[in-house]
Parts: sequence; structure tokens; C-alpha cells
Amino acid sequence: MYEAFGFRLLPWDYGVRNLLRRPARSAMTLFGLTLVVVLVLVVVGFIRGLEVSLSVSGDPQVVLIHTLGAAENMENSSIPSSQAALLSASLKSVQRQQGPSGSKVVCASPELFLGTQVNIDHESEESLGLVRGITPATPLVRRNVQILQGNWPGPGEVLVGRLAATKLGTRPEELAVGKTVTFEGRTWKISGHFASTGSALEAELWCPLEDLQLAMKRQDLSLVAILLASGADLADVDEFCKERLDLELQATAESTYYASLQRHYGPVRLLAWLIVVIIAGAGIFTGMNVMYGAVTGRVRELATLQTIGFVRRAIALSLLQEGMLLAMSASLLAAAFAVIAIQGTAVRFTMGAFTLRVDSTTVLIGVGVGLLVGVLGSIPPAIRAMRLPVVEGLKAI
Repeated sequence: MYEAFGFRLLPWDYGVRNLLRRPARSAMTLFGLTLVVVLVLVVVGFIRGLEVSLSVSGDPQVVLIHTLGAAENMENSSIPSSQAALLSASLKSVQRQQGPSGSKVVCASPELFLGTQVNIDHESEESLGLVRGITPATPLVRRNVQILQGNWPGPGEVLVGRLAATKLGTRPEELAVGKTVTFEGRTWKISGHFASTGSALEAELWCPLEDLQLAMKRQDLSLVAILLASGADLADVDEFCKERLDLELQATAESTYYASLQRHYGPVRLLAWLIVVIIAGAGIFTGMNVMYGAVTGRVRELATLQTIGFVRRAIALSLLQEGMLLAMSASLLAAAFAVIAIQGTAVRFTMGAFTLRVDSTTVLIGVGVGLLVGVLGSIPPAIRAMRLPVVEGLKAI
């Protein structure tokens, strides 16, 4: 006999056989619990995807120079184009690399960044997209960018990020190489696609800076991104900006900028965690309702078990075992489904787009919630089973 806690337990396979005796009820419960855990995994995958996307977006060696006071909203920054050359020549902390002709190339990228309405292949509907005007020096600063297909954009061309289609709400094939998009009153030919290790840049459209300035009829910049030389830090650039008060510039580490976005989206993450709690609560009540039904339909069986010598605690543990078996099975099924079907799914967001991340942390939280649902959903019915009088249970129909 199985003994523990000072009393005899019901055999382990007794609970398993009970689940198999009622296949319809067990299958419905399993489906409900699986759905609960899948929803939890989707929400947690959303939270993890947002966090990881912002955390990998900031390069610790890159400094963004922008208008004073525009540290959290680069779209509102405006720098005269002439200041890009001034910054490249004056800042000694900027990294310089050997060029093809033997001359030193400054790792500074003047950029124009904005959100604008984008029309895809002359369709009637427009979508809000993120456009960045870049120069040939941009890859020296944006070191994580890799061209997946096609070429660097030439005049009148645009390079499309891996998640730009999601941000624009269209299918990826609509942004294939050779197709066209229209924004700022001009039609641009797609020259290629790029990726950036899952960063926020992947939701953008990149085009030549001069072409974008001409299309918008403006000659200013949003920012100048520089790559710090070895041994240099933000303080060197910040000191220059403070000395040149006439320029009205401010330096922000790129990692600090994306960390501020993490804080900005803090309420969104908090709301998502609240949804996880609500879903888990609904799952607990679902499991409790099903287990109460199981106890009600087995009153005579439970009373008979007490008559032949099993104490009420052993019966309650057996009911808890049944709930845990269902919860564990549901958690494993949900985790497998999430890894296969949900992992990497792209979602649109205000900052651009990112992919749902079903990593080890997400799976651990999802499975943990599933087990919690199984335990808490089984405890009240188990307590009710312990309180059933034996005589009344034997008389039950």
C-alpha cells in the first residue's frame, strides 16, 4: 500500500483511471486549461517581445546628438544639416576607420527620422510608417544591420526592414524587392530588405537622406548618431554640447534612449500582467467548477472509499492529483503549441513592430500559471470531499 504523511494513500493510477473513465469531461477540462495557458503564454510572449526588442536596440557605444530637450521624442528634434560636419570635425571622441583610399572615415551618421503615411504599390489605403533618411556612413554606426536581400538604396530607392510589413499592416510579399511604395509625395522603389538583431530599427524604411530632404522640402536633420572611439564615453560628447551653447544640442546614449522607452511603456506592461492575472483567475474558477462537478457526481464512490479504510485526507489528495495531472498535461500541450505556432509572430505597436518571444522565461511563467490553476482549482472541491458525511454519501443517488 502507498503510505505517506502517516496515513494510507490511494494508488497513483487510481486518479489516472478516474480521468480515463470520463473521457468527455476530462477532454473538455483539458481543452479549457490548455486555452488558459495558451492565452497566458501569448500575453507573456508580448511582454517579453517588447522588453527584448527595446533592450537589444541600444548600442552602448553609440551616442545620439539631438536638439536640446528632445531626448524622448527624436521625431521632434531639428538640427541644421551644417552641424553634422561641424560635429564630425570637432568631436575627438568619434571613432574613425580606415577608408578604401587610405583616408580616415568618421563614424557619424546624420539622419532624418519621422513617421509618415505610406502608400503600398499605389493602393487606396495608407498606413503610418517609420522612415529614416540615411547616408553611406550609416552602416559604420548601425553595426547590427545586415542586408538580407537586395542592395543598399540608391537614389529614389528604399531599404525595407524585416518587420516593416507588420508595422504597415500589410503582407511581406507586398514589400518584395522591385515593388514600390509612396510617401511624402514621391514613389520609391524597394531595393532590398535588412535585419537588425530584433531591434526597433527593423520596422523602418530607409532611404537616402538627400532624397528624403528634397521630397519633404526641408534641409534639417533629426539627429546625428556617432560611434564612440575606444576609451571615450558619453561625458566627452556631453561636455562639448554644454560648451557650445549656441548649438542647443544634447547628447544621449542610445542605450539610455531605449531604456527611457522601456519606462514609457511600463504602464502597458503592467496592464499586460494584469491580464495574465485575470486569465489565471478565470482558469482557476473553471478548474474549480469542473472539479466540483466531479466531486458531486462521485459522492457514493468517495463515501465507499472512506468505508473501506481510506481517510478523507487521502481522498482529497487523490482529487488534487487529478487536477494536477490535467493542469500539467494542459501546460505541456500549450507550451508545445506556443513554441510551434506563436514564437516569432510579429505584432504592430506604436514604437514600430516586434515579435512575440516564447523563450524559457515565457514557458516557465506559463507552465507555472497552469500548475497554479490546477492546484487552486482542486483545493476547494477536495475540502468539500473531506467534509462529506459517510452515511449521507452512501445514500446518495
